[in-house]
Amino acid sequence: MMCLLAVLLLATTFSAQSLKFDLVRRDVVLARLDSVPAKDIDREHQMQTYFEQAGCKNGSLSLEQPKHNRFGNVVCTLAGTSPQQIVVGAHFDHVDAGSGAVDNWSGASLLPSLYQALAAEPRKHTFVFVAFYGEEEGLFGSQYYVHELDKQALSHIDAMVNMDTLGLGPTEVWASHADPELVQRAAVVAHSMKLPLTAVNFERVGSTDSESFRDKKVPSITFHSLTQSTLHILHSREDQLSQIKEDDYFDSYRLLAAYLSYLDESVRGR
Repeated sequence: MMCLLAVLLLATTFSAQSLKFDLVRRDVVLARLDSVPAKDIDREHQMQTYFEQAGCKNGSLSLEQPKHNRFGNVVCTLAGTSPQQIVVGAHFDHVDAGSGAVDNWSGASLLPSLYQALAAEPRKHTFVFVAFYGEEEGLFGSQYYVHELDKQALSHIDAMVNMDTLGLGPTEVWASHADPELVQRAAVVAHSMKLPLTAVNFERVGSTDSESFRDKKVPSITFHSLTQSTLHILHSREDQLSQIKEDDYFDSYRLLAAYLSYLDESVRGR
């Protein structure tokens, strides 16, 4: 996945305790996960409600919806002191089989909690949290999002962090489709926090929303929790809330909150 020596050298000069973020209570994070709306349109509305409850409202919260489309991207912006951005995304839609609790309400419902964790302190980067529609149909939401950006706007995105299918076990990263520096920073944060993080790559299970940004040369990374032993849950009737391990899920939240705070401090403009 990376040079272990390089990670250890970075870790000796870094402590997650220096990062500034404020975690949401565990019961709040799990309650947002547990809701699991059955219909995608209800998921879209629920995302708007959760963002508003988290404090993202008025001009900071929007629904970016293409003409003649039933769904849109729910976008929450946390303004920073610079125009440089870090996009944090997860799709809210799901396939008919199963409840879609794992794929991908586990990722989407975490977005408001990550917003709250970062909103507690001033940020250098402007963070844009996006709940994408239409991932399962062909990355429609994330492709629409990047298509609406001109070259200058794309150049302002220093990193795209994607979450897809969390909580089946410890946090994993799709390293073969990720920017190496973003992977290395994730490993440094995980090492400092004493949280597990390994690379599990799946080249034949479809795609995910980070690929829309990767195609536009935006440094991207996807966090997930799939392994060979849990792959069968994806897009099946077994995709149920009962499959999610609450301790692993909350550890993923802790890791991601710290990671985003670290990126804010360490990632330079492209």
